[in-house]
Amino acid sequence: MQTADDLPVDLAKWQVVTDAQPTPTQIDEMVFAWKICKHVKSNAIVVTSDRTTRGVGAGQMNRVGSVKIALEQADAATAGAVLASDGFFPFDDSVRTAADAGITAIVQPGGSLRDQDSIQAANELGVVMVLTGVRHFLH
Repeated sequence: MQTADDLPVDLAKWQVVTDAQPTPTQIDEMVFAWKICKHVKSNAIVVTSDRTTRGVGAGQMNRVGSVKIALEQADAATAGAVLASDGFFPFDDSVRTAADAGITAIVQPGGSLRDQDSIQAANELGVVMVLTGVRHFLH
């Protein structure tokens, strides 16, 4: 049984884990993307910019599949956009795929045994990464 995902966004618990620090505009966009992401079925990926949902990937067997679908839907709107993930990244492939498409900030729950791999990839690529400590994961 799954409980309701009714926790409010608590920025005090969000943790910037990359060398690159988010701008106030990126934080606002990450909050927006995070709120949208909670309403998407897992494995949920949401791409947003200018408080507009640009792409959504969901229901795939792996997270990178959802990333690719969301980026494809977003098309040219990925440059400078934010990506939100309802669950952690078990591998750095999603981070690398997002960065290749122009994503500049990622918000995700964290909690993978391999979080450091994704953080390192984000650092190498100059992408901001913020961990929320909360997993949406709607089923």
